[in-house]
Amino acid sequence: MLDKPIAPATRIVRRQAAAAPRAHRAEICVVGAGIAGVSAAIEAARLGRKVLLVDGLPALGGQAVNSVIGTFCGLFSNGTDGFQLTHGIADDILRDLGAEGALHYRREHTTVVLYDEVALGRWIERTVAAAGIELLLGAVLRRVRVEDRRVAALDLATRHGDVEIRAQGFVDASGDAALAWQAGLDCREPADARVYGSQMMVLERVDEAHYPSRQAVSERLAAKAESYGLVRHDGFAFAFPGRGTALVNMNHVETPLDPFAASATGIAGKEQADRSLIFLRREFPAAFGKARVRAYGLPGIRQTRWIVGRHHLTVDEVRAGTKFADSVARTAWPIEQHHHAEGYVWEPFDRDHLHYVPFGSLTPAGIDNVVAAGRCIDADSAALSSVRVMGPCIAMGAAAAHALDLAGRGSVHQIDIAALRRRLAANVDERP
Repeated sequence: MLDKPIAPATRIVRRQAAAAPRAHRAEICVVGAGIAGVSAAIEAARLGRKVLLVDGLPALGGQAVNSVIGTFCGLFSNGTDGFQLTHGIADDILRDLGAEGALHYRREHTTVVLYDEVALGRWIERTVAAAGIELLLGAVLRRVRVEDRRVAALDLATRHGDVEIRAQGFVDASGDAALAWQAGLDCREPADARVYGSQMMVLERVDEAHYPSRQAVSERLAAKAESYGLVRHDGFAFAFPGRGTALVNMNHVETPLDPFAASATGIAGKEQADRSLIFLRREFPAAFGKARVRAYGLPGIRQTRWIVGRHHLTVDEVRAGTKFADSVARTAWPIEQHHHAEGYVWEPFDRDHLHYVPFGSLTPAGIDNVVAAGRCIDADSAALSSVRVMGPCIAMGAAAAHALDLAGRGSVHQIDIAALRRRLAANVDERP
């Protein structure tokens, strides 16, 4: 122990009036660090590319971690013994989190995998670091510079100063098609109806011995939601066995693109989440009487803005299970539309059904070095609702990485589709 305290030296600094942005280069820049962007970044790094992963949040994981989504959906075919449809980082996550006891498989009409969001967040951080992926977090995209049908540079603002990013290829995994929008490309938005999101929360001190069935919760919620001031009249509370916790999704919140309205969403969503807890405590006191909130997620967003691609995936193609010559992802997840505040449309498929995502839905027209992945690909609202879940988003991220790797300095519209399909065969063609 020192006898006297030491005051570290300081210096006086002042921001320059016209400070130049910090310039940075990569081969592939991924915008958005949710599950689709993380998949794209890791896959590209494993292909030997120099990768930069950018996100507006100061943390990795996007909604999968920070909105406490809590479930891997669309990762398996239908039935209680469905087979895995998406591989790549999905294999690594299931293996590693399974070994930690951080997963729980719910096998009903389809397989939904509950996960511990803290464990997933740490897995992403460790895997990204091990892959040598560079990070730029807490960075807001301000401008996209386009030259000769190519994105030449991104201008971003951070609390530590402005940054300019140049790369050979870009992945728009922003969720809101932020890169495509800022590049001046055509985008889609809902025209006639809102698409509601959800405010997720995790409860602790839940008594699993008295846990009600999902049907019991749904029926009671449908009958009494209004008396508790709940906007949504359906939803679920999934128990994570052995942990005394439950993942709760019982509300709808608006997720507008207006910056002020979007800023108010989080507070409104937590109010609805709190009302959900009151409902559970009073209606199912044996299970939830002592429950309390362990964590609120950030507002969960389903659909806001998405690209116009070379192929517009339709709900008829989803229902028909159309397999495209350029298919890059597949799923069996139901059509799940959240256009009404009180509830949602749920259209499940039979045991043998699969539907596919074509590469054309990932490629914005008019630009040669951008591939979209995740919930901002091109589809009609109903079709998008069936492919924007975690399983196919992982597959789309992998597809984006491989497409840009094949394109090199050329155009993603002119790559060898047969070569792309061979690389992605496990996510499109493989069966047990």
